[in-house]
Amino acid sequence: MKPRFKFLIGGTLVLGTAAYLMVSSIEETAQYYLTPTELASKVEANPRFVNTGVKVGARVVNGTIARDPSGKSVSFRMTDGAREYDVVHRGIVPDTFTDGVDVVVEGRLDEKGTFQSTILLAKCASRYENAPEKYRDTPGYKSAATPRA
Repeated sequence: MKPRFKFLIGGTLVLGTAAYLMVSSIEETAQYYLTPTELASKVEANPRFVNTGVKVGARVVNGTIARDPSGKSVSFRMTDGAREYDVVHRGIVPDTFTDGVDVVVEGRLDEKGTFQSTILLAKCASRYENAPEKYRDTPGYKSAATPRA
């Protein structure tokens, strides 16, 4: 058997194993989140779904954020446009958490219908968009597209 042929077989085995490990790890770690409507239908279909750990993706309803003075919790309402839930989150709140931002909360729906969140992730809605026209003439303004000197 020629050395080149052995090298090709060995390389194929190594690449095949690496590809298999990557695909299997992606499938194992991928997590789906429910919308509020999907959560409501699961609870209606199986009442024992209450107090089960789940992730829910929705949008924060404008004007519903209430922060605890101690800074240890925040409450708000989330919606997908069809169904709303009250959320109480205990823990760290991301800087990008504001009215109308898309969020993914992880926790449990309690018997009262309030989602008790332990993890709160907020989408960065407009942080990296171009500045409005009125700021572009400001001294010192540099666009992200403008090369820096």
